[in-house]
Amino acid sequence: MFSHVMVGSNDIERSKRFYDAALGVLGVAEPIRNKASTGHTRLFYRHDGGTFCVTEPINGEPASFANGGTIAFKCTSPEQVREFHDTAVAHGGTSIEGPPGLRDGKVGAMHLAYVRDPDGNKLCALHRPKVGS
Repeated sequence: MFSHVMVGSNDIERSKRFYDAALGVLGVAEPIRNKASTGHTRLFYRHDGGTFCVTEPINGEPASFANGGTIAFKCTSPEQVREFHDTAVAHGGTSIEGPPGLRDGKVGAMHLAYVRDPDGNKLCALHRPKVGS
């Protein structure tokens, strides 16, 4: 359904350090760095057919996060959920909404962890156990 997700950053190098570490836990390689025709720097992290992008706002205004917005990254195990969380926090992120762990919801049990990146974007690490696990 999605081609890519893009978030803004007020400090592209700080964001690169954060996302290199956090997305590295998921096996995502270094981003492609692009200088837009407007002069703004963008980072493109490509993995499993999707692209996660970080950009300096093209309109010159400060970057801000989406109130109510969350970007979730699929993890392969509960351990990877925790590692994503811990790595994100160690690289400037902020842990939110309780510790990483198993949560039971209307769509079934899943392992979740939530953090905010250094610009305030809300991220989720998610592992959904297979039925019968």
